[in-house]
Amino acid sequence: MDSSLNDRFEDALSEHDRLEALAGTLQPKVRELLGALPDSVEAVLHGQPLGHPLHPILIHLPLGGWLVAGILDFLPGTSPDNEVAADRALLLGTVGSLPAIAAGWTDWANTRGEARRTGLLHGLANEVAFTLNVASLLARRRHQRRLGKVLSGVALGIAGLGGFLGGQLVYRHGLGVSKTLAHPQG
Repeated sequence: MDSSLNDRFEDALSEHDRLEALAGTLQPKVRELLGALPDSVEAVLHGQPLGHPLHPILIHLPLGGWLVAGILDFLPGTSPDNEVAADRALLLGTVGSLPAIAAGWTDWANTRGEARRTGLLHGLANEVAFTLNVASLLARRRHQRRLGKVLSGVALGIAGLGGFLGGQLVYRHGLGVSKTLAHPQG
């Protein structure tokens, strides 16, 4: 997609009054939760000690685990060893997503305008992917492998949408490329 098509797609998803209202309700609650943490924890979640946003670094583990699980799940003639490896990769990715989620919502707490709405959609898409992967892990544990594969496959697709929106946040809105995310964006 060229950038104007990407931007039009993002606009179609994020330019809604109801989404703005939801963002306006949720963002103060996220800020309140962050305010209950020591300042040093929030600074780490923003990546300040690194001099680089933390969230983009942390997303590799969940996406990698989920992608490996997807590949192993859908290889022709999947063996029991592949099933165990897929389940472990899915578990690693799902558990590994928790710090990425925390860092992402911390960064989102300081956004405004379309970046705030797009960031909310980005976060919600990835929360849905996380939830579907948890459900997939439970289905697999209950020997409902086909259901588990469908759930994690759908989750991977939704995470792809979330990743597209994350790219828009960086490349269109400049999130994470300014001096710091610790101060609200104007």
